[in-house]
Amino acid sequence: MKKSKGGIYRTFLKRPMDFILSLIAIIVLSPVFLIVAVLVRTKLGSPVLFKQKRPGLNEEVFLMYKFRTMTDERDDKGELLPDSVRLTKFGKLLRSTSLDELPELFNILKGNMSIIGPRPLLVQYLPLYNNHQKRRHEVRPGLSGLAQVSGRNAISWEDKFNLDVEYVENVSFIKDWKIIFLTIKKVFVREGINSETAATIEPFKGTEKERMEI
Repeated sequence: MKKSKGGIYRTFLKRPMDFILSLIAIIVLSPVFLIVAVLVRTKLGSPVLFKQKRPGLNEEVFLMYKFRTMTDERDDKGELLPDSVRLTKFGKLLRSTSLDELPELFNILKGNMSIIGPRPLLVQYLPLYNNHQKRRHEVRPGLSGLAQVSGRNAISWEDKFNLDVEYVENVSFIKDWKIIFLTIKKVFVREGINSETAATIEPFKGTEKERMEI
């Protein structure tokens, strides 16, 4: 197994930078928060925030916040309709502009997340990871990451995890800022939001073969 790099930055500087940047972003973007919250309440109803448990650093579970993008439409049996049905045009707009991710800035402020790191996925995926894929939890999950600027939901799960681990092994100040600028570019271009066959991305079902350890 390869050792992670970026010792001093990763241990002493990354977290303070996350705190300062997220605090500044929350203050500067507060009017945007208010406008989006009002629109979500008007178009999608309440609650305005979508809250879900996600695994973070060392697989510790935390409550992640996002702006709601789907309705609560249900069938005759009371079951929620498919995501593709409940995801409205307004919800798609929020996702394509990444405005739905803004509340995660509070997760960063609290220390659950980082500005840059592997995206926090579903708790039910934890038992499905092989040893290589589990390494994505050696750092705090991020608002954006190497996988997001390399294709986001348009790339395969295996490619996504390989990029996550590549990031873990090469954490650095320069790399983080490069990803930050690439993220801003991706948001404006609106690339990689959806996969080819689903509203977001197909559920992860595990990797058939265990990756060889080096």
